[in-house]
Formats: sequence, structure tokens, C-alpha cells
Amino acid sequence: MRIAIMAAGGVGGYFGARLAAAGHDVHFLARGAHLKAIREGGLRVKSANGDLHLKDVSVTDDPAGIGPVETILFAVKLWDTESAADLCKPMVGPDTVVVPFQNGVGSMDALSQRLGAEHIAGGVAHIAAVIGEPGLIVHTGTMARLTVGERDGSVTPRMETLKKAFEDGGFDHAVSTDITRAIWEKFIFLSSLSGLTSLCRQPVGPIRENPDSRALFEAAIHETAAVGRAEGVNLPDHTEAKTINFLDGLPPVMKASMLHDLEAGRRLELPWLSGEVVRLGRKHGIPTPVHAAVLGALTFYADGA
Repeated sequence: MRIAIMAAGGVGGYFGARLAAAGHDVHFLARGAHLKAIREGGLRVKSANGDLHLKDVSVTDDPAGIGPVETILFAVKLWDTESAADLCKPMVGPDTVVVPFQNGVGSMDALSQRLGAEHIAGGVAHIAAVIGEPGLIVHTGTMARLTVGERDGSVTPRMETLKKAFEDGGFDHAVSTDITRAIWEKFIFLSSLSGLTSLCRQPVGPIRENPDSRALFEAAIHETAAVGRAEGVNLPDHTEAKTINFLDGLPPVMKASMLHDLEAGRRLELPWLSGEVVRLGRKHGIPTPVHAAVLGALTFYADGA
């Protein structure tokens, strides 16, 4: 399968490397020092699921040089969505499917406006992975799962083809018949994990072990679920309990990518995470005090150091 990875960060770098190692024709988009390091020394993955070192990697900062592909795995920071979508246009042929694996809930709409709704499916990534240094993807824990699905819930040939590629890659995967719900289920968890680990400057372990910070975490989960239901998302009654149970099973050292960005002085996805919960809460008249506190406290760092 001919696949483009936009771009080779934690999510794209990890799953793209697994697909390339399985023999698929994978083309990575990268820039700056990361691009230079991959060109010179290949792409490395450090993971409890098995380390990789791909020495001969197709990597570029020019999508036009790649040309049309069957699938684009779209995994850029949320503030880069529109500009990265425009860059993807030379890689979109008549039958190309673009699958966003981002942290917010608006990616399918944003990409549909730029690339055409017929090219867009939905995706959810569950993984803790970052660029450890240029050319190196560091995966924390063993969780590494991709879920994909068509917006209308149908299981199309292109979803079956993706499923087969993921099987080849050797990582957990699923095809969902309700991808909007799957996206929101992750958003309920991720918006809270990002907000609380960043606000507390702590990994998940100490937060869930302290009664006061745990109460904030659980309240944030309930707030996001409430605005999701108000948006018409079909969230089961047990969603909050399931999310809290998932939280309790995470490695204690796990940090959200937003905390990694905060510690490094980089721009934050805050407006699309806790900020989006607050916006939707105001829209529907639902109080979101925990996410409002996260937004207010971190707003000074949202644009980076």
C-alpha cells in the first residue's frame, strides 16, 4: 500500500515506521532537524513493543515530490491542520483517503473543507509517543492502537484495505461503525489528561493517587462527556466510568503530549482541548469549571515560551 505520513511526529513516526517495516511503500513528511536526521541516519523507534531502525527511509518536506497515494495518515498538531491539509493536495488522487489522527473533535470537518468530504474518514490514535530527539521516536508504555472508520458507519473496501495494512504493521487496530463516538470517547479522556497533567506539571500517576487532584480529573471527564452528549454524540451511560477505569490502568509515568510541549516551551493545543470544552459548554449552557480553570491558568503559555 502506498501511504503518506503527514507528519513524522510521535504518532505518524511510530505507526508509519511499523508500516514501513512491514513492507508498505511509506513516505514521511518532516521538516527541520528531524528531516535532516532521518535523511542522514534513518528513522529510529524506541519502544517496549520492539525497537526499530529504518535506515532507508523515504522522507521529504515537499509533498509534490511524493505524488498521489492511496492513504494519508494525517497526524499534525491541531494549529497546523489547515496549512498541512493544503500541503497534502498534491498527494490526493481520485481514490485517496485521508485519515486524521489528531487530538480534537473537528478534524474531519476541517479536512473536508480543504480536501473534499469524499476523501475524508475518521481516525483515533491511542499511544504515548514523542520525538525524543531528531530522528528518534520514543514510545512510552505498550499501548499503540489505531481505530478508523467512515463517517456514515459503513465498512467500505478502503477501510478493509487499511485494516489489512495495520495487521501487517503488527499493532492493535479496529474499524469502527461509529467513528464520531470513538473520537469523542478519546476526547473525553485526552482533554482531561492534557489539562490535568499540564496544570499539575505531573505525570498521571501522582495525579490519580492524590485525592484532590483525582477529584479534578474525574470532574473534567464528566464535563467533557456532558458537552459531547449536548452535541448529539451517542455516548453510553457508562462512558465516564469506563474512562476513569482506563485512567487507572495507565503507566504512572505517562504524560500527555501537551505537558511535553509545555515543558519544552512549545505551543500548546490548549484552545482545541480544554478550550473547546469550555466553548461548547458555553454554547449549551453547561458549566465546565475544571476545564475553565485549565484554560485560564495555561493561557499564558499557549503560544509557547
